Amino acid sequence: MTSPQSTPKGFPKAFWIANCVELLERAAYYGVFIVITLYLSRILGFDDIEAAWIAGSFSAGLYFLPTFSGALADKIGFRRALMLAFGLLTLGYAGLALFPALLEGQGLVQYGREVVFNGLQQADIRWAIVPIMVVIMIGGSFIKAVITGTVARETTESNRAKGFSIFYMMVNIGAFSGKTIVKPLRESMGDLGLINLNYFAAAMTLLAFFCILLFYKNAESSQNGKSVGEIWQSLLKVLGNTRLITLILIITGFWMVQHQLYATMPKYVLRMAGEGASPSWYANVNPLVVVVTVGFVTSLMKGRSSLFSMTVGMFIMPVSALAMASGNLLGGGNIDLGLVQMHPVALMMIVGIIFQGLAESFISPRFLEFFSLQAPKGEEGLYLGFSHLHSFISSLIGFGLSGYLLSAYCPDPKTFATTAEWQAAASNAHYIWYVFAAIALVSAISLVIYGKVIARLDAKQQTGGATELAAEV
Repeated sequence: MTSPQSTPKGFPKAFWIANCVELLERAAYYGVFIVITLYLSRILGFDDIEAAWIAGSFSAGLYFLPTFSGALADKIGFRRALMLAFGLLTLGYAGLALFPALLEGQGLVQYGREVVFNGLQQADIRWAIVPIMVVIMIGGSFIKAVITGTVARETTESNRAKGFSIFYMMVNIGAFSGKTIVKPLRESMGDLGLINLNYFAAAMTLLAFFCILLFYKNAESSQNGKSVGEIWQSLLKVLGNTRLITLILIITGFWMVQHQLYATMPKYVLRMAGEGASPSWYANVNPLVVVVTVGFVTSLMKGRSSLFSMTVGMFIMPVSALAMASGNLLGGGNIDLGLVQMHPVALMMIVGIIFQGLAESFISPRFLEFFSLQAPKGEEGLYLGFSHLHSFISSLIGFGLSGYLLSAYCPDPKTFATTAEWQAAASNAHYIWYVFAAIALVSAISLVIYGKVIARLDAKQQTGGATELAAEV
């Protein structure tokens, strides 16, 4: 096997294969995940609250499991781990596509391109979708751990920055591609497009499986990696660090709002702006803004502390949520933008997503830097392994809260006898975004307080250390 050290001016074959399959996996994942709550509600008949908790648990698992999956991957080898991962993903996505066929006669009836429901809400068999999603969750957790590990292994100190830059480019290309394909599928096939989208995802991960099988030869394994028990003990150690846990809980407020791109936005936009809206395309505005602004923001904040940069981003998030809320207050007629006309809800959703992407440029690049500085000296690596605990918490709480808010302020129109009844029930739909604006504002203020408290604590420690040293002298 070619070692990364032997190719200082380029990258080994394993590096490029890993990046290519990452693109395929991200296209599959984001294509499905951007409409997962729509699939759960429109295809399987779950109500908003049930769909939110299922999707939130799925997302949370994807952020919690990679550290454990990575330990197993170290022991069995990256090649075997990737084959296992893409095998599970292919089975899982195919299961999402085939599962509705099992429900025929249980309340799911197809008329042409339309899917009509009759009593599916009482069919217990629909809960069998949960183990299928667990299969996808486990497969996806290996990808998060192994692909980044491969990039690290297959690069040198001199080209590692460039290597990760290529990796993040592939991630964004895959995410953009997956979200883009959703709209034409829905327009051409109605809600059946939500089913057939899973065939696309299964095809992408199956192609990735064969790429690993035929071309990826990095079969290294290690018997020196941590056991699951050791990782669990490390997690308990992190949970006992009050300073880090407080930071995680504060940053969770940001990610709770960020996750609404997937939890609330698709249903909200389609219900308020109509079926012609394009929530999957609107979601693509976020990575686009990040790519365009992150370099400028990083340069702008170069002379500032990571905490200052994060605080600026946290105060942008309430503005984002308020912009999303304002669409419902601008009337129901389309706004003429010259080349296109847009419903005010759709237009202001895009404006809110732009602010959200800008906030992410201030926060995400500096969070890991600040997080690592709060870890005990010499244990940064151990603690960084759990740096995404905020996404685990925010997925559960953010999605769960979304379900209750949608049910209360922007319910499913199909549950009402007349349009007038639904319009009355959804007249205050924008209240949803007021809740998330409040969460973002509380988080921003909390981060300011947090910064002042730890500054005082650090100053006390330094003073105490200096006093002890003087006494010894």
